[in-house]
Amino acid sequence: MAKTFREASATNVSDSIKSVLHEERVFNPSDEFSEEARISSLRRYKTLRRLAEKDPEKFWGNIAADLHWFTPWKKLLSWRAPHAKWFTGGKTNLSYNCLDRHLNSWKKTKAAIIWEGEPGDVRTLTYQQLHSEVCKFANGLESLGVKKGDTVGIYMGMVPEAAIAMLACTRIGAVHNVVFGGFSAEALRERMNDSNAKVLITQDGSYRRGGIVELKKAADEAAKKIPTLEHMIVLKRTDNEVMMKRKRDHWWNDLMLNASANHGAARLNSEHPLYILYTSGSTGKPKGIFHTTAGNMLWAYYTTRMVFDIQDDDVYWCSADIGWVTGHSYVVYGPLLNGATTLMYEGAPNWPEPDRFWEVIERHKVSIFYTAPTAIRAFMRWGDEHPQKHDLSSLRLLGTVGEPINPKAWMWYHRLIGGKNCPIVDTWWQTETGGIMISPLPGVTPTKPGSATLPLPGIQADVVRKDGTSCNPDEGGYLVIKHPWPSMLRTLFGDDKRYKETYWSNYKGWYFTGDGARKDKDGYFWVMGRVDDVVNVSGHRLGTAEIESSLVSHRAVVESAVVARPDEIKGNALVAFVTLGSKMKPSAALKETLRSHVGREIGSIAKPDEIRFAEALPKTRSGKIMRRLLREIASTGQVSGDITTLEDFSVLEELREE
Repeated sequence: MAKTFREASATNVSDSIKSVLHEERVFNPSDEFSEEARISSLRRYKTLRRLAEKDPEKFWGNIAADLHWFTPWKKLLSWRAPHAKWFTGGKTNLSYNCLDRHLNSWKKTKAAIIWEGEPGDVRTLTYQQLHSEVCKFANGLESLGVKKGDTVGIYMGMVPEAAIAMLACTRIGAVHNVVFGGFSAEALRERMNDSNAKVLITQDGSYRRGGIVELKKAADEAAKKIPTLEHMIVLKRTDNEVMMKRKRDHWWNDLMLNASANHGAARLNSEHPLYILYTSGSTGKPKGIFHTTAGNMLWAYYTTRMVFDIQDDDVYWCSADIGWVTGHSYVVYGPLLNGATTLMYEGAPNWPEPDRFWEVIERHKVSIFYTAPTAIRAFMRWGDEHPQKHDLSSLRLLGTVGEPINPKAWMWYHRLIGGKNCPIVDTWWQTETGGIMISPLPGVTPTKPGSATLPLPGIQADVVRKDGTSCNPDEGGYLVIKHPWPSMLRTLFGDDKRYKETYWSNYKGWYFTGDGARKDKDGYFWVMGRVDDVVNVSGHRLGTAEIESSLVSHRAVVESAVVARPDEIKGNALVAFVTLGSKMKPSAALKETLRSHVGREIGSIAKPDEIRFAEALPKTRSGKIMRRLLREIASTGQVSGDITTLEDFSVLEELREE
C-alpha cells in the first residue's frame, strides 16, 4: 500500500516541491479557428469565470437549461464538507438526454456512433437506431428482474453494445460498473463483489492484435465466487467456443429478439447513483469511485462542448476504452449529450501495422482526436513515416488525457499530426472528478507545451503548501480544488471513511487531488505528477515528471520513468528507466550523455544516479506507467503486491533480468 499524503509528508524537509522544468514557447489559436469557436475571446472566457464565481445559480442554471428535466431542481447545491448534493429536487435521466432529446430534430438520422472493428468491419448507428437498441436492451434487462438501484457489471471490449448497455442501465436507473475487458478474472471478481453486482454483461471474446481475448472464460471463472450474481448476458462477437450455464446465461441476441423498441426513461432524482468505477489498484485495493446522475450529466455535456468546441459536423474520436472514466465521459456520454458523432475503435493502435490509427482518421474523416501521451510517445517510437502515409487534413483539434504530456511529445503531436494547424487541448482531470477540470479552450487560450493551462469556468483550483497557503509563481506545491463542482465523486462505494481520509483530511473543506503542481507567472498550471512520485534528494523535493520530461527531450529517448531508491548519503538516489527510439542503441556512453543532458537542462541536483535501458516500461492497461513496480525493482530487484492491472507481464521479467 502506498503511503498516504500525511505519511509521506511527515519527513519532508520543506513545504514545497522544487520545480525544474522550464518551457517558454507559446502557441496562440489561429484567427480562423477562433472565429468559428463557441468561445472566441478571452473577454468572454473571463466573463464566464466571473459569473461562475459570483452567481453560480445563473451560471449552472444556464448550462442545465440546455438539458431535459422531468422536474426542475429546487436547490443548486447542498454542501456539508465533504459531501455535496447538486440540483436537489430535480428529476432527469441521462439516457433520455443522450437520445430522446435529439429525436424531434434532424439529428435523429445523424450518425451517433461510427464503429470500426479490429478486423475492419464497420457499423454506423444513427440516433434513432441507437435509441431503439437501448430501449430494447433496457426491456431485456428488466425481463431479468433488473430494477432501479441494482448494480450491473459490464465486462466487454470496444463494441457498440458496450455503449448500449451503459445507456440502458441509465435508462432504468440501474448502476453500471464497467470493468476494462483486459482485466483478469480475479480483478473482475473483486469489483463485482465489492459492488454487489446482480447481472454481468460480457461477450464470447474480443479482438486484440489479431488474437481473441476470451472474455466469457474469464467471466465464468470470476462468477464462481460472486454470490450476488443472478444472470450473465453474452454478446456473440468472435464465435469462439464458450460454456453457457443453464438459467444463468443468456445470449444478447436472444434477449433482444422479442423486446420492444419502446421504453419510457425512468424519472430519476438528481443524486440517483449513476455508476461505480474502480481505480486500477496499482497502489493498493481498488477504490470504488461513486458518481451520481445530474451533476455528471451536466459536466460531461458542458466540458465536451467547451473543451472540444464540438460542432454539428464533427467526427469526434476519443481513443480511450469504455473501461476507464475517459470512455464514460468522453466516448459515450459527453458526445451523445451534445448530439455529436462519436467514433469507437475495437483494436490496438498498431494492428495490423503501426499506422492503424492514422488509417482510421483518414477513412472516417475524423476532425477531433483525443488520446493519451503514452500513446503519442509510442507513435513517435514507431516512426514518422506511419502518419506521413495518410491524409490527416480532416483534423481540426487535438487533445491529450491521462497524464502530463512532455513538451517533446506535444511538439511532435502539434507538428506531425496537427500539421501545425490544430490547437491542442491538454486536459487535466481524474476518475474522481468525473470530467475535465483544467484545460485550454481551443479558440481562446494561448497554449504552452506541457501545461494544462487554466481551470475551466466554475473550477476554483490552486497550488498550495502543506499549511494551505498559496505557492508563489513557479513554486511547486499541492494541487487542490477549493469549491465543490457538479461531477465530483460523492464517496467511495462502501467506504466513506476512506473517502474522507484520502481526499479531504489534508486541507479542511478542500479536495486534495494527490498531484503536485506549480503555477507560472501567467497563472498556468503545470502538473508535476503524483505526490507519491515526489522524491527527496539531498534535501530537495523533486517532482519526477519534470526529470522524465528532460530525459525525453533528448533525441535518443521516447519514454522514461524516474523513481527513487534508498541512498545512505543523499537519502534517495534517482534511477531512470529509459526507452530509446527504434534506431538508437544502448551504451555506457549514452548513459553518461543522458545524465549530462539532464544536468544542462535542469541542474545537477536532478541528474539520475543510475540509468537503466528498457525495451518497454510496466504499464496498466490504461497506459499509465506503474512506478510502484519500478521503485521496487530499483530498490530490491523484486516485485510484490497487486499486479493484476499490468498489461504485459513479460516487461517485468526483462526488467528483473536487466
